[in-house]
Amino acid sequence: MKHYDVIVVGGGHAGTEAADAAARMGARTALVTMRAASVGVMSCNPAIGGLGKGHLVREIDALDGVMGRAGDRAGIQYRLLNRSKGPAVQGPRIQADRTLYRAAVQAMLRDRQGLDIIEGEVAAFEMSGAKVTGVTLTDGTVISGRSIVLTAGTFLNGIMHVGPEKATGGRIGDAASTRLAAMLAEIAPGRGRLKTGTPPRLDSRTIDWDVLERQAGDDDPVMLSFLNSKPAVRQVSCGITHTNAMTHDIVRANLDQSAMYGGFIEGVGPRYCPSIEDKIVRFADKTSHQVFLEPEGLDDITVYPNGISTSLPATVQEAYVRSIAGLEDVRILQPGYAIEYDFFDPCGLTRSLRVRGIEGLYFAGQINGTTGYEEAGAQGLLAGLNAARTALGHEEIVLQRSDSYIGVMVDDLVTRGVTEPYRMFTSRAEYRLSLRVDNADQRLTPLGLDLGCVGPTRAAAFSAKMDQLNSARSILSRDKFSPNDLETVGIAGNKDGIRRAVLDILSYPNVTLAQIGALVPELAQIDPEIVAQLQRESMYVAYEGRQRDQIASVQKDEHWSIPASLDFRAIPGLSFELQQKLERARPESLAQAARIEGMTPAALALIHLRLKTGQTGKREASA
Repeated sequence: MKHYDVIVVGGGHAGTEAADAAARMGARTALVTMRAASVGVMSCNPAIGGLGKGHLVREIDALDGVMGRAGDRAGIQYRLLNRSKGPAVQGPRIQADRTLYRAAVQAMLRDRQGLDIIEGEVAAFEMSGAKVTGVTLTDGTVISGRSIVLTAGTFLNGIMHVGPEKATGGRIGDAASTRLAAMLAEIAPGRGRLKTGTPPRLDSRTIDWDVLERQAGDDDPVMLSFLNSKPAVRQVSCGITHTNAMTHDIVRANLDQSAMYGGFIEGVGPRYCPSIEDKIVRFADKTSHQVFLEPEGLDDITVYPNGISTSLPATVQEAYVRSIAGLEDVRILQPGYAIEYDFFDPCGLTRSLRVRGIEGLYFAGQINGTTGYEEAGAQGLLAGLNAARTALGHEEIVLQRSDSYIGVMVDDLVTRGVTEPYRMFTSRAEYRLSLRVDNADQRLTPLGLDLGCVGPTRAAAFSAKMDQLNSARSILSRDKFSPNDLETVGIAGNKDGIRRAVLDILSYPNVTLAQIGALVPELAQIDPEIVAQLQRESMYVAYEGRQRDQIASVQKDEHWSIPASLDFRAIPGLSFELQQKLERARPESLAQAARIEGMTPAALALIHLRLKTGQTGKREASA
């Protein structure tokens, strides 16, 4: 019998982060997966990061995780989303070469000391009372372990749907896990079903690229990992096209053949990543929807049409796809499909991601009701760290809402649960002004160093960066300048006679580095990225104080009553989705409103402000 400290089940994004994290902690770790060649596969879209999701990737990276570094080895297009807005809500995103990404992940795990990859399917857990002691594979092999991290993805009782046709499987080409699913239904509370879907994959050689709008990457790409400064491989452009009235007519006429609308699917799908059927039903007034044609690799003919995921029959998929400009003669390499799978109510977990009542068992990823590579990877990281700490006799760690997006996500999951796949957004974080992508390392790498999960390369890079930041802060705080001094270099400010340090002046709008350099000649010796970091910090100092005051005010008044006359539809800034949920639930207090799934701190603050100002609006009699 083989013996390990930590056993990780599943080689997807949650599993790879969990296994690598546990091994970095010094725990002897086994990653058990059905196919070693599939470790690190990007099952859905060939992209990583984005709004909210990019924050999670940076936090994984700050704790020396896999995703950011592997993404930078495979990134074929970089874009910083929300570039025109403030740094707090910007998110780095890449298009990745699937083959390069998988190769990068596998190489990192292969090189990780103390980590073994074992091919096999886990059929059951070995138990001693309420404690897990190992796993049994379908071939009868028993592997013992002190802690287990289960990252089953979409494999638990997975069923794939293409129209009325269905087949068991975790994804195309891989079998579902049914025996383990049956055991989990007996020992874990709150089993449910969710679904996700993919679009058809297209042959790039049959697309008329000449008639399409092209979207290139950024000229000044922002990396996923703090350890990298430029792309590793050749960059490419994506194509942009749109659905049209004919597309919508074809889909609408065949809704009864859709796996979801035809009643063939039990699971609930992600609201924020709707299928083409969902879009046409839910947004019936829209005459077109944007479709991004994303290359899946530098040497791959496959194109991922982001925006038209579906569970319609293959013949209908071909008809609606060919109605789209530029795709009139396209060849479909693989039809799109929906997949439904088991998940378990995350309210049954502690904030360390341990299953309540079962010692040593941790859940991470889609089994907890989330969707997306980034959400899965972040959970895997936390679960892997805690599984290792438990196995090695240490206390578990918990991340707070105030220190990380990972903390926000986990707290949301274990306190509110899910009724639809959970996706991270910046609006979910009340402390988002201080939880920025640019400072994830300053927030979390010191913790990683204390835990022992940060390796020497990152430790040295972080130490050098902090030395530069501290030195620059000292230089930019040394001298103070009057409003007249500032005016001589073109900086407009208050004529209040107060002398200010450059570190404070950096927060002024439209201040340029050339103007600052005229005041402090030593600026030329400072890395521009270090100055930019200090400028971002200066920009948010005052706002972070207001943010904390606003949060404290809402928390203090959480038991305020919400009158029955309050018209949530009349509150500017509330999303249509939340207006619907609030009108349906009719919470009687702010505390009740806060517990509604999908409620964000920003939305709660809007309701709080409406109550404080006494504006209740007027509800219609039919509401």
